[in-house]
Amino acid sequence: MPSDHQNLFAFFEQDPEAADKVVFGRVSHADRRGFLRGAGLATMGAMLGAAIPFHRTMPAGLVPVAFARDEVLVGKDGLILLNDRPVNAETPPHLLNDAITPNDRFFVRNNGVVPENTSADGWQLTIDGMVDNPMTLTIPELRDQFEVVTLALVIECGGNGRAFFDPPASGNQWTYGAIGCAEFTGVRLRDVLQKAGIKDGVIYTAHEGADGHLSGDPDKKPISRGITIEKALTDNVLIAFAMNGTNLPVLNGAPLRLVVPGWPGSCSQKWLTRIWLRDVVHDGAKMTGTSYRVPNRPVAPGEEVADEDFEIIERMPVKSLITNPATGADLTDRRVPLRGHAYSGDRSIRNVDISIDFGATWMSAELDPPVNAGAWQNWRLEVTFPKAGYYEVWSRATDSAGEMQPFAIAWNPKGYLNNTMHRVGVRIA
Repeated sequence: MPSDHQNLFAFFEQDPEAADKVVFGRVSHADRRGFLRGAGLATMGAMLGAAIPFHRTMPAGLVPVAFARDEVLVGKDGLILLNDRPVNAETPPHLLNDAITPNDRFFVRNNGVVPENTSADGWQLTIDGMVDNPMTLTIPELRDQFEVVTLALVIECGGNGRAFFDPPASGNQWTYGAIGCAEFTGVRLRDVLQKAGIKDGVIYTAHEGADGHLSGDPDKKPISRGITIEKALTDNVLIAFAMNGTNLPVLNGAPLRLVVPGWPGSCSQKWLTRIWLRDVVHDGAKMTGTSYRVPNRPVAPGEEVADEDFEIIERMPVKSLITNPATGADLTDRRVPLRGHAYSGDRSIRNVDISIDFGATWMSAELDPPVNAGAWQNWRLEVTFPKAGYYEVWSRATDSAGEMQPFAIAWNPKGYLNNTMHRVGVRIA
């Protein structure tokens, strides 16, 4: 019998069917009458601090999300620090409850050292490569020469959800909070490139920033990624200089950054200094090898994959997030307003479904349209839990192409693109 939460996880990982039977008295998937009965159910209830009204529909081997534990980053409005060199911090889902993510709750994903000078005064952006008219522009010149727009846009790290991979994948162990939807103000990348004149044969952009390599070597770039020219010419890819009506925060790329909604956040170069056009797929830092790439076929967990069998991640998959209530919440009212967001790369969301009985039944949430292309969509649903006990709220989104969030992770060696259903555990008094 495991003695703590960590041992419980290990016990289930080794042999979930046997662990389920020993710990909770469950006989098998086929024998539903044996689910968590007698002392087993009492044991789990004691660990959760409440009974589980829907235990009969709880899948074998399922570990309640209430057993998860986080180390909270103190003094950062609840952000959880994952790494301090470079600085990476995620936002707990319940702090993403706003329709527009506030600056102080927007996640931080750095690859190198923040540049010493982040003043907008004198900052320059060079546009060159395969263009007819290479340009170097200051931020005031960007404002004066191009239409300034404000759009609500999602940025999500490609590794969001990596913490749930088994076997584990190396890298920052993001859970759910490497995402945000802020109102970015800037100019369209398309407008700037068209003024520079795009030469025939261009297929890719390349981006550079002012952040330094962790080694201190000035000749090395921490990250230099790019996007297809087709994506670069869409309406909502911005060169941004403001966020939620104020200057960009330093940790989010001040004074100038790219915002490429719907694609991995690594494409949204921070501390932007140069964009150049190429007639080949860009091969900058973290564009080659297996960086921000996934296998070109489904693979078994733990399977070795040759480098040549990886392909570059483009659009992000369909996903939903529960922002109210917070996981682990103790609620005194059985009638609870549920809220959250949903998003899917370059697509829109068709519907969001919610379950409170471990997926046995589903309810449709009220879903808002996106305020503009590239924004997440807000959803809500008020539910009445039937009686006191422990419940899990599950959410799954379906996008405009009919793709639905899965329950199981599609494993890959680098831990990218986890879009499994979000689970939140609550106790009703």
